[in-house]
Amino acid sequence: MIPNLPNLNPAQLDMPTLDKLAPAGDLAHPPRILMLYGSLRERSFSRFLTEEAARILEHFGAEVKIFDPTELPMAGSVPEDHPKVAELRALSLWSEGQVWCSPERHGAITAVMKNQIDWIPLEQGALRPSQGRTLAVMQVCGGSQSFNVVNTMRLLGRWMRMFTIPNQSSVPMAYKEFDEHGRMRPSGYYERVVDVMEELFKMTLLLRGRTDYLTDRYSERNERSLKAIDNQIRKI
Repeated sequence: MIPNLPNLNPAQLDMPTLDKLAPAGDLAHPPRILMLYGSLRERSFSRFLTEEAARILEHFGAEVKIFDPTELPMAGSVPEDHPKVAELRALSLWSEGQVWCSPERHGAITAVMKNQIDWIPLEQGALRPSQGRTLAVMQVCGGSQSFNVVNTMRLLGRWMRMFTIPNQSSVPMAYKEFDEHGRMRPSGYYERVVDVMEELFKMTLLLRGRTDYLTDRYSERNERSLKAIDNQIRKI
């Protein structure tokens, strides 16, 4: 028993140190970034912004994969082994960081964006497809600048146990910011996208190889130990 902390299980209480934060595992590969966007339109500004951000990340040295949400069924409408669902989940497991970019519709994220997030489970057997990943959030607006979408995605990222970086991008009147080829024009908004991707890349480098330790929780360790004791008692 720990004095003044009688409710704690000393055997399951970790004492954090800098040594324990040393990176572990194979880190020779480039940082792996999954990018999701929230529109199916042919001229999709959320896709254009995602592709622009991908070019920046690739320049920094990341390996980037963009998921195409076309033909992804609504969450719960098909079995989990559906090819598009399996593809999305495999990409989430593969990733070390993610970028979510959605238009604003009726003051919120689109159904296309939410559907992708809903298909990524908190747990998949012994694996957690989102926990410990870094996350950057971006939005495009048809009119004046808003932060409804990025705020919503921050909430969802926290619920998915992701490390959402402080910086974010919100592009107002997006139809003015992209040329006929879908390339983003030079502006302060473009520079902000560079800032966000730079910060995401740095944070992914900083956290990868450490996320297993950073997401190891006392409550879960204690729960596992109690279950193990209970199982032993049942065998007696």
